[in-house]
Amino acid sequence: MPKGLGVRPTPDLMKQAIFNSLGARTEGARVLELFGGTGALSLESLSRGAVLAYCVEKSSRHAAVLRQNVVTAGFAPEALHVREQDVFTAIHQFANEGKQFDLILADPPYGEKNVNRRSSSLAQKLLDEQVVTQLLAAGGLLALGHSKRDTLDIPAYWRERKVLKHGDNMMRFLEPAMSPEVPTS
Repeated sequence: MPKGLGVRPTPDLMKQAIFNSLGARTEGARVLELFGGTGALSLESLSRGAVLAYCVEKSSRHAAVLRQNVVTAGFAPEALHVREQDVFTAIHQFANEGKQFDLILADPPYGEKNVNRRSSSLAQKLLDEQVVTQLLAAGGLLALGHSKRDTLDIPAYWRERKVLKHGDNMMRFLEPAMSPEVPTS
């Protein structure tokens, strides 16, 4: 990502931990990356055998860089579908289209520290959108990044499977609470 575009890519150590935790789960997966930024999580998924990746990024400048990153990484431009729009609009459109994904990866811009109040971060807003559970295929996972200073309230329709921590970064692996038990790697 060129300097000055205001993107905080998922740190390399966290990205490595995410994909080590996912293991073979990315092979053959249909992936949705929300708050795409550089598209690093989508591209990593494709490099690990995902068959389909959608990336949602609101900024046209970031989306242009993302499209270039697909080519730079050696993938055909059609390997990654970039939707240049607001994440919250996109998730409802995907649900209306009946799309489902094996993995949803989201590492949104971090919110403020929330002491003695409910989080108002994009991570919390995403968790509060129950429609996201409809986007996950059976056995699917949501990997949601946030700052450790952002205390999230996990709604009852989510079940937390795993939490990764690295510095100020956290990644929560969640599944719909109604889904059958599926072992994580």
